[in-house]
Amino acid sequence: MTRVLLVDDQPLVRTGLRVMIDAQPDLEVVGEAGDGAEGVELAGTLSPDVVCMDVQMPGLDGLEATRRIASASEGPAVLVLTTFDRDDYLFQALEAGASGFLLKTASPEQLVDAVRVLAAGEALLSPAVTRRVIERFGAPSPEAPAPDEALTQLTDREAEVFRLLADGLSNVEIARRLYVGEATVKTHVSNILLKLGVRDRVQAVVRAYRSGFVRA
Repeated sequence: MTRVLLVDDQPLVRTGLRVMIDAQPDLEVVGEAGDGAEGVELAGTLSPDVVCMDVQMPGLDGLEATRRIASASEGPAVLVLTTFDRDDYLFQALEAGASGFLLKTASPEQLVDAVRVLAAGEALLSPAVTRRVIERFGAPSPEAPAPDEALTQLTDREAEVFRLLADGLSNVEIARRLYVGEATVKTHVSNILLKLGVRDRVQAVVRAYRSGFVRA
């Protein structure tokens, strides 16, 4: 059973999310918070697997709450939910450590699928989000990026997987492209994240473009 914490200042929104999530046999809402500070506190006491986090809230907003939750060792994955399709929210959420970003206009199926993806240890990196990451970080910098020594630790196969990951491919798609099993790809991705010292594949994609390892 995947444990989910809801953080949103609107009770009606939390109720809607709870109904959608609790209707799934493998998902369970274990708590609700009305602001970021309460969300951080409950994330520490309830030990959820996934936190569904609103952005605009009174007091501590969702971006700072995400940063605090993501900084905790072995903390839950954070799925940022927002009404506003804004690049500043997207990139601030990713840099704060969010593992996924979803608009509240998404369907119930997209929401529960996103929770399952994050609970499985992956990240919700849709092609649309990948394109925006590329647009933000993929353009050559006026100054040459500093050498990233961590990248030299990757094996040839890990580097190949990393490039496909940076293109926004899922583990299943990478497995098909390389004619290997999905379990093998998961192992490669885990090794890549470990060697780069990043939390998840979203952060890895940002690292790929910032370092110049992959160019748009």
